[in-house]
Amino acid sequence: MLNKTNLARIDLNLLVLFETVFEERHVARAAMRLHVSPSAVSHGLGRLRRLMNDPLFLRQPKGVVPTERAKLLATPVADILERARQVMANAEGFDPRKSVRRFVVGAPDAVTAVILPSLLAELRRDAPGINLGVRNLVGQFETALSQLDERLLDVALLPIEGVPARFVTRTLFEHEDFVIVRRAGHPIGKRLTLARYCAAPHLVVSVSGDPHGMVDTHLAKRGLSRRVMLTVSNFMQALAVVAESDLVAAMPRLFAARYAARYRVVMSEPPIQLTSAPILAIAPQVATMDGGLNWLLGLLERSAKASRR
Repeated sequence: MLNKTNLARIDLNLLVLFETVFEERHVARAAMRLHVSPSAVSHGLGRLRRLMNDPLFLRQPKGVVPTERAKLLATPVADILERARQVMANAEGFDPRKSVRRFVVGAPDAVTAVILPSLLAELRRDAPGINLGVRNLVGQFETALSQLDERLLDVALLPIEGVPARFVTRTLFEHEDFVIVRRAGHPIGKRLTLARYCAAPHLVVSVSGDPHGMVDTHLAKRGLSRRVMLTVSNFMQALAVVAESDLVAAMPRLFAARYAARYRVVMSEPPIQLTSAPILAIAPQVATMDGGLNWLLGLLERSAKASRR
């Protein structure tokens, strides 16, 4: 990426600045995160532009957007910084009791809602300075892998199989499938037949608002269809709506089992076979040399195990 002449003219802080602006897409927010002034960020970007012979970031009304050259540089710059951080982490040793790091985890909210209570309890007890950011990734599995590559996420928790070799995985739950959820006393009755299921009004969890989901794919194979009356962007909202309406919804079994009593909803086995997959914690292979990230993966495993008790 950089030749020997350029290496003599650059310092690591410029790469940190590049990474931060790339992630924030905003000079002022990057400055706040780096604890410097916006003018210092602009000055550093000027130096980088001269070194890279490219504008790198173009101003827009709501911030900046990376050029194609900047997008190509993002991954190698992240790798360089990750290795530098690993050197420092290995030299100092990661101590969760003293660390004030912030980790970003991406997952469907149905997954985080299951493990967060146990995870937060351990953080409060053993790592009081650690902070977490959680991003909802319902149906955005390919996006999640790209965000891991770009270091926008530290770990992704996904119901997915066939993870590319550039990632390391830990199994949180061996098996996760779906159940059908409806309010207690729903007019559909206790016996959920396929005909009654198709005739009921449905709710689908979809970040994009697309009403077509995995259930529709399975029904179409049988020449059947359903009416999707409502889409919402997360499972917790879906559960609250189902509890106070005549809508029915397919939801992950572990999530529904944990919150069914609280929301007074009823779970049934689906009248057709739906998708099943393990829940994996996924991180870039190169990042696992980071003691802090390895600790986080272990924490997620322990939290998943505790949530099953």
